[in-house]
Amino acid sequence: MCPTNAESAALNQRPPRILSCGVVVVRRDENDWRLLLLRAYQYWDFPKGRTEQNETPLQAAYREVAEETGITDLSLDWGEDYIETGPYARGKVARYYLASTQTKDVVLGIAPELGVPEHHEWRWVKRAEAYRITAPRVQQVLDWAYTRLT
Repeated sequence: MCPTNAESAALNQRPPRILSCGVVVVRRDENDWRLLLLRAYQYWDFPKGRTEQNETPLQAAYREVAEETGITDLSLDWGEDYIETGPYARGKVARYYLASTQTKDVVLGIAPELGVPEHHEWRWVKRAEAYRITAPRVQQVLDWAYTRLT
């Protein structure tokens, strides 16, 4: 059955899907996992950003982590599985992979279009703090990551 003109118009009004790719970066600290969260304004999230031309989602995720944090030693210990969030912020969908690092220090990269770091703060956090400071969209990703970490 074909959509009506009104249904077609409504479909055409939906924002296009914009894929943002990132990584839930984890580091083993004694007997527990720490997750890297970045803060932009009041929002805490994992490193992520849009794909560039001729770049796979995984390549984009690795590049974004390197640009935003200086971390380049990521290891996909849990494979190339990922989780995608539902659409938010005008059709944006975030895809996250899970990777570990041995790097402890983070260097917030300068966003070329801003001339300053895109993020204001970073933290290696345990699970409870991660849930306390993140929004439900990010908490869904935390749940997914922790099913793989345990």
